[in-house]
Amino acid sequence: MLFWHTYSFRCFVPNLQHSALRRRTLYVGQRWQCCRESDHDRYEKIKEGIELQMKVPEHFNFAKDVIERWAKQKPDKAALHFTDGSTVSFVSYNELYQESVLLATALSNPAPPRCALIILPKIFEWWAVNVAGSWCGMIISPATTLLTANDVAHRISECGADCVICDFATAKRLNDVTKEIPLRIVVSNSADQSLSGWTKYDDLIKQGKSKDVKPCHKTKSTDVAQIFFTSGTTGKPKMVPHTQGSYGIGHMATAKFWLDSRDDDLIWNISDTGWAKAAWTSLYIPFLSGATVFVHQMPSFNAEEVLQSLCQHPVNALCAPPTAYRAMVQCDLEKYKFHSLRRCISAGEPLNPEVIDKWTLATGLQIFEGYGQSETTLLCGTGEGVNIRPGSMGKPAPGYDLKIVDENWQELGPNKEGFLTVSLSKGHPIGLFKGYLGNENKTSEVFMGEYYLTGDRAYYDDDGYFWFVGRADDVIISSGYRIGPFEVESALLEHPAVAESAAVSSPDKLRGEVVKAFVVLAKEYQNHNPDLLIKELQDHVKKTTAPYKYPRKVEFVESLPKNISGKIQRMVLRNQEWGKC
Repeated sequence: MLFWHTYSFRCFVPNLQHSALRRRTLYVGQRWQCCRESDHDRYEKIKEGIELQMKVPEHFNFAKDVIERWAKQKPDKAALHFTDGSTVSFVSYNELYQESVLLATALSNPAPPRCALIILPKIFEWWAVNVAGSWCGMIISPATTLLTANDVAHRISECGADCVICDFATAKRLNDVTKEIPLRIVVSNSADQSLSGWTKYDDLIKQGKSKDVKPCHKTKSTDVAQIFFTSGTTGKPKMVPHTQGSYGIGHMATAKFWLDSRDDDLIWNISDTGWAKAAWTSLYIPFLSGATVFVHQMPSFNAEEVLQSLCQHPVNALCAPPTAYRAMVQCDLEKYKFHSLRRCISAGEPLNPEVIDKWTLATGLQIFEGYGQSETTLLCGTGEGVNIRPGSMGKPAPGYDLKIVDENWQELGPNKEGFLTVSLSKGHPIGLFKGYLGNENKTSEVFMGEYYLTGDRAYYDDDGYFWFVGRADDVIISSGYRIGPFEVESALLEHPAVAESAAVSSPDKLRGEVVKAFVVLAKEYQNHNPDLLIKELQDHVKKTTAPYKYPRKVEFVESLPKNISGKIQRMVLRNQEWGKC
């Protein structure tokens, strides 16, 4: 799974009427020459300083070394700030710590489960279970409530879960597929919500109160803490294990270098609890910083509700997928005034510069980008000591040495497109996983010699800024030209008729393959003549970017296929075009 991230600061940005390509040229020109060396030196010093702090001890436990510390130092500080749109409630660090220890104590009688599959919505118990799992040495494997019974059966089989924890509705729906699990725990809202064969969460908390407190399990830094399942763009989802040390210490770089999170921050991460981004920005990063997590329990994403909440609540940092930003810029942003927001973070895939421009001009918040994966912590970003270059992923994050290589594993110089990799020549970076569980074939495909292959194509410029081209299997080759779908999609999004787009390869007798664009129209254009609109969009792309990149085929659709994390699944559309459905 690919993560793209951005953060922002309040500043004035002129209305740049340029394409993505022209914007890049504008920012890499003479404007940067005068400060290049000093900025680079500052970045290197900051990177080195953070790396010096990222020392992994033999033993580390996130619950004890982070949560317990804050519970003792500032017990009344809010760890969680909940709202359902009308009411507000808070959970302090001490309350989170106490409940987690009670749950861990009950789970440890007589011994804790080895691995728990957690399928919970955005409720307090999700955080308590994660902390309790760390305390008692139980592996957590998070999953979304949107999973089907077949999805859950696959995950149980793969990770060998001997515990499952669900909310009542999910438990009822998955009752049959989970019946062989030794310990099934249900989080219910009322006393009359019960299921045969399931243990109530509240009953476990009562059990914990009746027993002596279970001391924290002395976990090694190399002990597995979390198992994430990739989004499964090719084949079945793969298991990505992360250890106590890799996440508990590796995310220090994410927090310090890129997010610059502070203990007085209120951080809102709009993401499902079932994927790795929730662990990034709803758990590890805010709690490492002693900050507060903002949790809006809206049943489904609503752009107007998000914007209104940003006005009503003192949210300092917002993390949302590109689809959310695309929806929000379709609203009348001028009527919303954000009094506290100072960072905007985007995750899931690249955020188009055109969307960033609209957001910035309306809100005064400039978005900075960053990049990472389920398999890693932050790999690259526009963080401390790194200037803004719209569309760039920024520079390598502390702890990572990024290289661009060709098909023969030869490292490439500036401005040459190739495979984006993590160099292992100086050792295995903190935060980078060490292989897919139970899948040596896939592990051998991504760890090649002294490199970890991200599966993405990119290049870096003369100043060391990295630029994303596309997934290696998403790149379109037409008449010998290599075309990245992101640039086509960005060009299309500059046209007011386009709300969302996805560019994929489509078969062509003459050229082998051509670019086809699937386009979701903005409301005001949905009744326009489709043939005329297609011609207009094609001409627009020809003028905006290199003419050979324009989509020779265009299809208007009501929506684009997305995975559970909101990422557009180009593979679904590509397979559809090539008759592989």
